[in-house]
Amino acid sequence: MGFQREHDTWIQEHMKRRAGERLDALRRGHGYGNQLFVELIWWPLVGHFDGLHPEYEVKDWRGRSYFVDFLWVVGGARIVFEIMDYGSHGTDRTKYRMDLNRGLFLQSQDCLIYYIALDELKENSTFILSSLRSILSPYLSIVQGRSVRTYTKMERDLLRAAIRHQRILRPTEVARELELHTMTVIKYCRILVEKGKLRAIAKGASGRVTSYEYVGSVLSPDLV
Repeated sequence: MGFQREHDTWIQEHMKRRAGERLDALRRGHGYGNQLFVELIWWPLVGHFDGLHPEYEVKDWRGRSYFVDFLWVVGGARIVFEIMDYGSHGTDRTKYRMDLNRGLFLQSQDCLIYYIALDELKENSTFILSSLRSILSPYLSIVQGRSVRTYTKMERDLLRAAIRHQRILRPTEVARELELHTMTVIKYCRILVEKGKLRAIAKGASGRVTSYEYVGSVLSPDLV
């Protein structure tokens, strides 16, 4: 099934489950910029819409509702994508301030949030696609054939650390970075080796393991 058909089915399914303001928000909000994101970025990156929620209602720190452009639920993670049009703020400093405050609050609630510039999306979508492919590698690699493996927060943190360090994870360095005991890092690295996400790298004649390599690939056909 191609993008347009999958997209239309996905939106219709969400519309069927909504009413009132939630339905209105979806009709109003899923416009040009959001559709461009799912066509140029999301579809090439993931290949399906499982776990992706358009115009998702969340509460801010005052308990007031507002709608983020997209919420992706993958494993135990919640990832927000906001498509930002330069003209949407105009000269309204209050709206600009509130948008940033909401993003900060979401991060305090253990959400990851990524802001996508609409102009960049229109003019240089390959940059956004490449960047998100690297950033989201640990999450993309746990999605296999539309089923999701369960990874703990610690395991996800270590996979992200490996990506940040060009796929090589050295327990002593990462322990300092994440403020953990080295043996804790080694313990979870061994678990990730068993899960096939890391490969132990031995050094010298002793064969002592000194680092681990991230072996996940977002290019695998199993990921879509």
